[in-house]
This record gives sequence, structure tokens and C-alpha cells, in this order.
Amino acid sequence: MANSRSGDSVIGRVVRVLEAFDRDRQTMTMSRLAARTSLPRSTAHRLVEELIGYGLIRRSDSGELQIGLRMWEIATRSQSAMDVREAALPFMDDVLSVVRQHTTLAVLDQGSALYVERMSARDSILDAARITDRLPLNACSPGLVLLAHSSPAFQETFLAGRLTKLTDETPTDPGLIRRHLAEVRQRGFVALPGIGVSEWLGIAVPVFGPERSVVAALSAIVPRDEGDVQVIVPALMTAARGISRTLAPVRRPSFSSDG
Repeated sequence: MANSRSGDSVIGRVVRVLEAFDRDRQTMTMSRLAARTSLPRSTAHRLVEELIGYGLIRRSDSGELQIGLRMWEIATRSQSAMDVREAALPFMDDVLSVVRQHTTLAVLDQGSALYVERMSARDSILDAARITDRLPLNACSPGLVLLAHSSPAFQETFLAGRLTKLTDETPTDPGLIRRHLAEVRQRGFVALPGIGVSEWLGIAVPVFGPERSVVAALSAIVPRDEGDVQVIVPALMTAARGISRTLAPVRRPSFSSDG
């Protein structure tokens, strides 16, 4: 696979082009795209034209570039994430009726918490954890739940790496994080205020899939001074059990040859 002078492969350059589009910059000109990717304009133009041909990028009516629907189509084929998301939706609606702010669903992906669903009250004053956002595992309540139930080897690898600090309350000391993880496994939930955004309280519980493996983290996000943990935790745990039952494989009755 051909590399550029900078050492990037073709796939690496394509990923840079696609990642240039984010929530704050959903459309842009070719010049802007080349600048954001640090690619020569001729290279960016050639890659974009190919991506347009595959439907991964499209031109808007104004001529600016944006992500194409083909990207959404391919993304929805991530079956494991879509299965748990579809199973969670009705239960998340129940949680939202209790918390009246945000309820989210996150999965572990590439060493971070990836939010695959969020439900929000219309009058919520928060703008938190939007779909497709990623947060460091140590800087959000779903991340700590997912980390607590990951393998010991993964935990040690994560804790040995660079730990991102988003607020003054984000835990970055490996010893402290280990204590938090032990509490998560013991209590079945985490409720730490201000670790991702100072004004918010995130409360999260694990969602178990087949074989008792944790497949996601269900959470509620509320203003830190208004969250009633004694009310929210039972609501989250009830919803998580419901999601887990939905994900459980259907056991069909077996019939012996004698009967």
C-alpha cells in the first residue's frame, strides 16, 4: 500500500479526511478540508473525489463537502453496538422519566467510552455525552464501569498509559482509580461528580450480555447538586436488568428422541 512522504498510508489519509468532519464542522470547502487534514490540496482533492464516488462524502447544494449517507449505512452494520442500542431504547425511556435530564448508553471501543445513544429531556439544561462522542475511561462514569469490568490485563495497560484530566476532579492517579474500580464491582454502580464536567454528576451501571460479560454502561447525567442517587441508581439497575434480559439468547425447549 503506497505511503505518502509523511509516511501515511492511503487508508491513513482517508481516515484523516473523514475525521476532519466533526460536530462543530459538519460541512466545509475543499480548501478548509485540506488545511484541517494537513494534506496537499491535490491529494485531498483526489481522495475526496474517490470518496464521493463511493458515497462516503457528498457535496451539498452549496458545493461544500459533508459526510455521505453511505457512512451511516456502513456504521449501522456494527451489529454488537446496534443490538445493545436497540434493546436499550425502551428502558432508557423509562430512566429518562425518572432523571428528567439525560440518559446515555456507552460501549468500550478502542480504549475509550463511545456513546452510542442518548435520550434527553426537552428542558434539560445540560448538553452532555452526545451520540458518537468519545470520552476517556477515567473521565466519565460509563468509562469507569466499562474499565472495572474489563480484563485485568486491559486495566493495567490503560492505567500505565497517559491518563487524561478533563477537570480538577478527574481521577488520574492509578491507585485511586483502582479503588474506584473495586467500588464499582462491589456496589454495582459509580456516582462521581465533576470527573468529566465540573457541574455534572454521572451515575452509571453495567449492562450484562450473554455469559455475564459487560457489553455496555447505562448512565444518567444530572446537575451535580440535584441528583438523588438513591432514586436514580434503582432506576438504572432495573433498566439494565431489562436490557440484559432482552439481550439474552432465547432458550428453545429440547426434545429427546424418546418423547
